[in-house]
Amino acid sequence: MPELLVDFITSLDGYAAAEGWPGWWGLQGPEYLAWLGAQPEADYVVLMGATTYRVMSGFSAEGEPGTEALAEMSKVVFSSTLNEPLSWPNTQLVSEDAVETVREMKTTGSKSMRTIGSLALCRSLLEAGLVDRFRVVVFPVITGNTGRERIYDGYPDVALDMIGSKTFDGRIQLLEYVPTILAGHR
Repeated sequence: MPELLVDFITSLDGYAAAEGWPGWWGLQGPEYLAWLGAQPEADYVVLMGATTYRVMSGFSAEGEPGTEALAEMSKVVFSSTLNEPLSWPNTQLVSEDAVETVREMKTTGSKSMRTIGSLALCRSLLEAGLVDRFRVVVFPVITGNTGRERIYDGYPDVALDMIGSKTFDGRIQLLEYVPTILAGHR
């Protein structure tokens, strides 16, 4: 059965972005960018919502480092607000329920999937018990005053069993877990 990987990039205090900061908080280094370019999930289908699509396709169009490989990957965008044709190559628009669509993709499909951003989508997929692996890349910044999009607000309580970790450029931490939603903590 195909795997579903939830993939987050975060500040140390749990924000997905911050006002006035560049992408990756300006801290992406050569090791991290090389990993992005050669990551083993390059053949996974990337799942995202409309907001993440708008942001990431914009980064790609602007030539933001690390987005070249993403443009070539197969992508599925769940949205009721976007219309075809989408400008980012290799992107399919799906307006049906994301949880049921991903459940079907896991049951009948052959390609593993990963998310990028898309906090509400990831929360829904986790709550539905569809997430096999949870990966967080933590950048060494605290964005308490300028942070936007707190990642874990509204999530159920989840136990995380660590299955891997890595340090990039002496400062960026990658942490991988298998998630288990705790009974009675939704």
